[in-house]
Amino acid sequence: MDRARVITLFMGAARTRSFSRAAAEAGLTPQAVSKAVRQLEDHLGVRLFHRTTRSLSLTEEGSRLFELANPGLRLLDEAMDQVRNSRQDADGLIRVAAPQSIGTTLLIPLLTEFQHRYPGAYFDVQLDDHFVDLVENKIDVGFRAGTPPERNLVSRKLGDIPLLVCASPLYLERHGKPKNVEALKQHRCTGFRQPNTGKLVPWELHIGSETVFQEIPAVASFNTVEGELEAVRAGVGIGQMPLYMIQRDLAEGTLVHLLPKQTSALRGVYIYYPQRTQMPLRVRHFIDYIAESAPQFFNAASTPKPSAGA
Repeated sequence: MDRARVITLFMGAARTRSFSRAAAEAGLTPQAVSKAVRQLEDHLGVRLFHRTTRSLSLTEEGSRLFELANPGLRLLDEAMDQVRNSRQDADGLIRVAAPQSIGTTLLIPLLTEFQHRYPGAYFDVQLDDHFVDLVENKIDVGFRAGTPPERNLVSRKLGDIPLLVCASPLYLERHGKPKNVEALKQHRCTGFRQPNTGKLVPWELHIGSETVFQEIPAVASFNTVEGELEAVRAGVGIGQMPLYMIQRDLAEGTLVHLLPKQTSALRGVYIYYPQRTQMPLRVRHFIDYIAESAPQFFNAASTPKPSAGA
């Protein structure tokens, strides 16, 4: 491998965020630049760029190499040694994206134990209910509730999400309990509005032998699950909430589980990441830890027995 050539082409691609523009500067084809960068990645044993058909961005290792090599090619050997060694180092930054509900309920408690195991690992956590593009936002690992991410990402299911129809004792005292799904339409109910589309999400109900999606009129809708949950706790209306967020409420009696036969668990929680290969050791350790620990959390959150009098 011609080190001077491949590092020069890497620097051009890193600076312009484009194989095409780097190729034009060097008088080569984009395929030649891409091949040279791939040779450098294979030599170092790490991935330097996140690639999609529409975007190109540096990985953590790519940024490190760019910063170290930028002052001059005389620093090339030192830069490459540091990046190569980073693959075997559990210390360093891990960038994570998750919806707020998963972040506060599941992710943050798990980070505490992970950092106890690997004190040299530190995190940049982005909590956002919108789906996060890992490549564009330079995210190492993402979490998602609902359906699996698109096919060009690697994903692993961590657990199921039982969705329970529930209400506060205050609401039930004022309005009574619905006897069936049809009766819900005569009650005051809350709703969740999908942040990406702005559409009200239909309720997911187990009826007979199948799961159906039912449009339930909402007297108040929210763009965060946390906001809707607070409204249900306050007695604004009946809501359909994920079990992992309301276990304590059910145990303490601040929420009551209604229509237990309609509880559905069609959706899941997923961890996803851009690729399996050339992954920094700290990211691999984190993914393995989450895959090991999170299912225990969801198994503990098995569907509860109906509340007394529900």
